[in-house]
Amino acid sequence: MLKLLCVTAHPDDEAGSFGGALLLYRERGVETYVVCLTPGQAATYRGNTRSEEDLAAQRRREFADSCRTLKVSSGEVLDYPDGALDRADFYGVVEDLVLRMRNIRPQIVMTFGPEGGLTAHPDHSMAGIFATMAFHWARRANRYVEQLRDGLQPHCAQKLYYSTAPFTLPDRQPVALAPETTRIHIGDYLETKIAAFKAHKSQAPLFDRFENYVRKRGQEEVFHLVAVAAPSVIKPETDLLDGVHDYITIK
Repeated sequence: MLKLLCVTAHPDDEAGSFGGALLLYRERGVETYVVCLTPGQAATYRGNTRSEEDLAAQRRREFADSCRTLKVSSGEVLDYPDGALDRADFYGVVEDLVLRMRNIRPQIVMTFGPEGGLTAHPDHSMAGIFATMAFHWARRANRYVEQLRDGLQPHCAQKLYYSTAPFTLPDRQPVALAPETTRIHIGDYLETKIAAFKAHKSQAPLFDRFENYVRKRGQEEVFHLVAVAAPSVIKPETDLLDGVHDYITIK
């Protein structure tokens, strides 16, 4: 079974930046996983909640609803502090992600680039940096060796992608997005992607703006291929699974 892992920072990222790909590949028979590092308790928009704890609980429920809409095989929200990923323990966060990569054993990993995506959110930047290091360290038997004592094995994911876009947001700080290498056609899944984002009801003030920009992208999502398991020459792609094999044996 082919597997795809998406690492995000906040509930709603899974739909906003990756929803089309998650649904498209699940419909193609790929197992899809989302690991979200924070419950989003520092969000500007808070619905009717009265505390960070209430907001975190609501956003976890909304994340679960969104994942069901996107037919995600398994979604998980961790407990790192929203708005403070740049102050989290680097080695510890990567350790958590390495553990999940070694357990899930995905061929494809998707996340944000270090610029933080279209919004340049610092949490998005850090999620991408953590996920990038986990992609590289999960394959190494000399990283987090305590995980390997009970039969868990290093895992060599085959491709790492950053979400990117063919435009920037004019009212944001300058951002240098990674150039696209991979453009996938999501077709009518665009409407489901929008519906998944709208499952995050606490973020309702963002709905119109989100829909405007996601329709600007059209029926496509674009990515930057960051790393591959074997040396290669980069070429334009229309499929995240291009060149992917069922598994790679670690020697």
